[in-house]
Amino acid sequence: MISTLQPDQMGSYAPEDVIFLLRDIGYMLLELENDKREQLIQAGTHYSEMLPVEGQPSEAYMNLFYKALDASAERIALAVGVVAEQIVKRRGLENLILVSLARAGTPIGILIKRYIEKRYQVQIPHYSISILRGRGFDETAIRYIVTKHPLGCLQFIDGWTGKGAITNELRQSCQKFNAQYNTQLDADLAVLADPGHCASIYGTREDFLIPSACLNSTVSGLVSRTVLNLRFMDKDDFHGAKYYRELKAVDVSNLYIERIVACFETVQQKIIEQLQIQASLPITWEGMKSVERIQQDFGIDHIHFIKPGVGETTRVLLRRIPWKILINPQHTAELEHILLLAQEKNITIEEYTNMSYACCGLIKEL
Repeated sequence: MISTLQPDQMGSYAPEDVIFLLRDIGYMLLELENDKREQLIQAGTHYSEMLPVEGQPSEAYMNLFYKALDASAERIALAVGVVAEQIVKRRGLENLILVSLARAGTPIGILIKRYIEKRYQVQIPHYSISILRGRGFDETAIRYIVTKHPLGCLQFIDGWTGKGAITNELRQSCQKFNAQYNTQLDADLAVLADPGHCASIYGTREDFLIPSACLNSTVSGLVSRTVLNLRFMDKDDFHGAKYYRELKAVDVSNLYIERIVACFETVQQKIIEQLQIQASLPITWEGMKSVERIQQDFGIDHIHFIKPGVGETTRVLLRRIPWKILINPQHTAELEHILLLAQEKNITIEEYTNMSYACCGLIKEL
């Protein structure tokens, strides 16, 4: 099982914040416009075989990002602290390894690492790896971590839950890897926000805007979505991604981290209170029940066309072809960026209250 492959150096984060276990595929032309990608995905091409086009966000949209960051920095710092304290309690600090799921998990993993550093004066290794729906996690990356840290206790981290598809994907990947290599990977995923009610380690179950969901690579270390396209790539190598160096001028990845780290001290007391409240809340998969109701109410053939939660709805508007956006009216005030994107793309918005989410994106069936 010993891994000798080395990943490429990539991303605009400092190496002490995170090491991406990825292969830089910057030389490949895999970007396609959203409508072309959508047609291919719906015709059966796996989404990880191509990339969306990533441009520069509009000034109005960036202003919304800064506004959202100011409004929610303390809330995010609180959720980060709550997740970090649960991880430390469950796993201890001695052999802890943070493994974030690229790319939404990467900034969250860095924040958790920084919190632990500030609170416990310990430097915890942090890697970011690829996981793909239907294809599992990057086994080459996991072998690399296990080779480097034979006593390591891995904690997987993501940004948020939607339907719980990645939660299930991670569980299956860990079972397969454990059976093959006689390891004991723990599939309990830690997330900042769990509106799907399917994670046992979470910062909050409120479906709110995590500003890093607003943008693409420019808030994720200038790294693209992860890619596995075996026409150009070796199946035994790391999964791939692009490092968009050309977007350096508009990169807010490190600004985002520093802004939230600055709030850690302020929320310390609230973290302790929140941990006591959350201690007894069960996993109910309430999110999946909401998705099943939406599928029935809107006559949607395939559950993959339903993307619940603020993070997933944002992705639908940025990277897919939306049919309509469902908004839970009690959350409208917090969904300014969703409303702006929908307006820019002329997408129908419909009020819908019968869900545990603030909003939900429905993909257009082509």
